[in-house]
Amino acid sequence: MSAYPAGFKYTKDHEWIELAGDRGKVGITDYAQQQLGDVVYVELPEVGAKVKQGQSFGTIESVKAVSELYSPVSGEVVDVNTALKDKPETVNKDPHGSWMVVLKLSNAGEAGGLLDAAQYQDLIK
Repeated sequence: MSAYPAGFKYTKDHEWIELAGDRGKVGITDYAQQQLGDVVYVELPEVGAKVKQGQSFGTIESVKAVSELYSPVSGEVVDVNTALKDKPETVNKDPHGSWMVVLKLSNAGEAGGLLDAAQYQDLIK
């Protein structure tokens, strides 16, 4: 069983997106949280924010560093996981279950250029 869900798409910046119709839940990968170490703060955008593919939509702060969060696709933020403000460490415990934002895709074709689980695992070898 792969640590990286097969139904997700991945970016070279170590974000994942779980697509359902024209919406996608976005989070960071297990590899990313391992590199970061203990996550202490997650800064996320407001609902209604517009993001472009590859653009930063927030930051994640660990004891080691502050890192940008990059959007896998272009779209509008339609939901934000506010629970992460109080419990940012859930990103470490369950990276693939701890979504950060839900995006309404403005260009569904962009997702086709993302990596699948096998390609992502090759990337991080």
